[in-house]
Amino acid sequence: MSFEGFSKDDFNVFTIQGLEPRMEGIQNHIRPKLEQLGEHFAPTLSAATGEEIFYHTAKHARRTVNPPDDTWVAFAKSNRGYKKLPHFQIGLFQSHLFVWFAVIYESPIKKEFAEKLADHQQEILKQIPNHYVWSTDHTKPDAIPHTDVDEDKFTEMTKRLKDVKKAELLCGIHIPHDDKILQDGEALLSEMDRTFHTLLPLYEYARGVYVTS
Repeated sequence: MSFEGFSKDDFNVFTIQGLEPRMEGIQNHIRPKLEQLGEHFAPTLSAATGEEIFYHTAKHARRTVNPPDDTWVAFAKSNRGYKKLPHFQIGLFQSHLFVWFAVIYESPIKKEFAEKLADHQQEILKQIPNHYVWSTDHTKPDAIPHTDVDEDKFTEMTKRLKDVKKAELLCGIHIPHDDKILQDGEALLSEMDRTFHTLLPLYEYARGVYVTS
């Protein structure tokens, strides 16, 4: 696939005021690239997981007033939706591009998944590279560097995922909006591919919960 990457203009879309003008910017500048990434990585993730993976590009259809602060393409094993399933995401905030594995608040397996993560805490803390980040809320651009996630912090995050209805857990990478790799499409695709493969063990833990529950 020939992919041109993301430009400053793509990130500047999130400075546009008003719902309709910003949505127009997303549709014209960002969504075609996310669709391209969806078409590229759905087969790759299908091969990696052994499941048929479908991509879902954010439509922001429920918004009536506030313009979106981010947009994304998500990958999951259902063609009907992804929010209840463990899934992968590629997307943009104004400040950065993100590549995630995610279990968000709609998921019915959060409790069981949290227990699985707790059981494999040592392995996970060793497997995740130091430049990765964690998040407990997919709607916010903030993240927790993996270097700040010790055993106590990991226990805190998994306990919250288990006990709090709106809790979420995401792991992946942030690439700052001014990083030159974003404009090198081939290098960016390779970095995304490496990230997905690094995150596969987390996906497998979540999938194992679905299989046994």
